[in-house]
Amino acid sequence: MKTMKQIMSWVVPIVIGLLIAVLIRTFIMQPVRVDGPSMLPNLQNNERVLTWKLAKIHRGSVVVFNADGVDPQVSQRTYYVKRVIAVPGDTVAAKDGKLYVNGKEVRQQYINRYQRTQGTGNWTLKSISVQNSWLKNSGATKVPKGEYFVLGDHRSVSNDSRYYGFVPKEKVLGVVQVGFWSGNQSKKNNVNHEWQHYFE
Repeated sequence: MKTMKQIMSWVVPIVIGLLIAVLIRTFIMQPVRVDGPSMLPNLQNNERVLTWKLAKIHRGSVVVFNADGVDPQVSQRTYYVKRVIAVPGDTVAAKDGKLYVNGKEVRQQYINRYQRTQGTGNWTLKSISVQNSWLKNSGATKVPKGEYFVLGDHRSVSNDSRYYGFVPKEKVLGVVQVGFWSGNQSKKNNVNHEWQHYFE
């Protein structure tokens, strides 16, 4: 018959391992499954990615956020994956398939010319906030403090900030990183490193 000491010798490591896993998932990193085509061609439907909770959010970062309380169509915790186009204090405008942040053209090499023009249209923050009847910040000309403006890479099908407005920082789960298991280096760079070349 096993003694209590013997039982604890294998129970304690299991408990410690579980606690470490919970802490990592809660505060550091969480795996997420992409749902839908809004981030094509760079992230596929059902693709598994990692979300880093302590990573700094840049223009061009791909993030996961809880759309409950952001998108009026959502009434329960639902995670969206989108790309940050503008950060607090930025202005945003689109014209003829080109994006402008603070009057500077954004380098959109992560999608091709055709993809840039589909579903984007010509607008400013003020015009789309009124046109799409944002519940908050209607008439805004800049991204408010503590919030972000996000778009999906597949502009013609993405449900994003154009339709419901800005995403508060407290709703953001973390920054997406495509793992080593991805065989497509170009798409991986478009997600993991595009922020480093945002205006170049």
